[in-house]
Amino acid sequence: MFALVDCNNFYASCERVFRPNLRNKPIVVLSNNDGCVIARSNEAKVLGVPMGAPAFKHRELFLANKINVFSSNFALYGDMSSRVMNILSTFTPDIEIYSVDEAFLNLSGFEMFNLEAYGKEINYKVTKSTGISISVGIAPTKSLTKVATRIAKKFPNKTKGVYIIDTEEKRIKALKWIKVGDVWGIGRCHEKRLIAKGIKTAYDFTQLSDVWVKKHMAIVGIRLKKDLEGIPTIKMEDVKRKKSIATTRTFERNHTDIDDIQERVSTFAVICAEKLRKQKSACNAILVFIHTNGYRKELQQYGRSIVVKTDYPTNSSIDIVKYAVKGLKAIYKEGYQYKKAGVIVMDLTPENQHQLNLFLKENPKHKALMKVVDDLNQSIGQKKLKLACQDLGRTWKMKQEKLSPRYTTRLDEIITINT
Repeated sequence: MFALVDCNNFYASCERVFRPNLRNKPIVVLSNNDGCVIARSNEAKVLGVPMGAPAFKHRELFLANKINVFSSNFALYGDMSSRVMNILSTFTPDIEIYSVDEAFLNLSGFEMFNLEAYGKEINYKVTKSTGISISVGIAPTKSLTKVATRIAKKFPNKTKGVYIIDTEEKRIKALKWIKVGDVWGIGRCHEKRLIAKGIKTAYDFTQLSDVWVKKHMAIVGIRLKKDLEGIPTIKMEDVKRKKSIATTRTFERNHTDIDDIQERVSTFAVICAEKLRKQKSACNAILVFIHTNGYRKELQQYGRSIVVKTDYPTNSSIDIVKYAVKGLKAIYKEGYQYKKAGVIVMDLTPENQHQLNLFLKENPKHKALMKVVDDLNQSIGQKKLKLACQDLGRTWKMKQEKLSPRYTTRLDEIITINT
């Protein structure tokens, strides 16, 4: 058996932990630079706030309905997520952290336990220890735990936040209830194809022939179908290395000078390199892009990207900045007001598995140098060590007009209690 623990409206819940007066009140959380809605409380959903909605277009809706608006507080959300995952790891030695607010638990060997009671114990401990409400779904396969968790979340009064699919009757009833487009692993393209064929529910999907599923959805579709049938096919996975790493930002103001943009792109490249080293990967290609503000129709519009292949796999900040700047210079055009830029490192390989090149190789001094830089920045904080191409006196700060305090990671922002 498997369990899936899903934090309810996680970002909004994090804000409510330290602001009890926000309970039962609508909350939305905005993306970087307060751009779009990336999280909504149930109350905000009822008021018609769509996911991904541009904040400036819905400002009147926020004001009219007294919706509490917050900037993304990733320091707080990341720390609260870590606390939840640490608690979950005490319930089983085999845990897969699927996202910042979700984790799969392998309950193999727990056959003698009352799993529903165990799920309620998980729910109680996480909520009591962190203040974050969760939903727990328990089932024979990972795909079915997704369905079970959805039921637990949809009917909290009846399920008390925990639902278990432990019989064939429950499995069929659950699959007939959930729409095929809501099934974990079925994207929009597959959803359209399935609906066109008359497949409306997850149960309908399981009634398709393996031949048809394999033809139109490949082996991934077959695994999903078997998993939904109650046959464990999708296995627990260790934390996987990312296949690409991106650092992109919308500028606080428009930039026309290539030197300003080059400094920003260099900083983005350094951040990507740091993330590469953290997951012990190296990149073989770097994508750089720039574009103007699409919302400013009165301005000339331009946007372009380019992929630069590296001569060898690397995670050196020095090398990655060199390639990123080379890409920027190839796509930059004068006369435009640029609003956004980004760097994406791609074609990642483990740093200890390099394809050797007879004529070109990474400077052997870079590895030791990067380790010293990472260690010092981690101990000192605030990225004190930078490359010369970066602005030494500049700290890149996003637009965060609605940022809540970082209660759990900054001593000077710790919650104050009046007694």
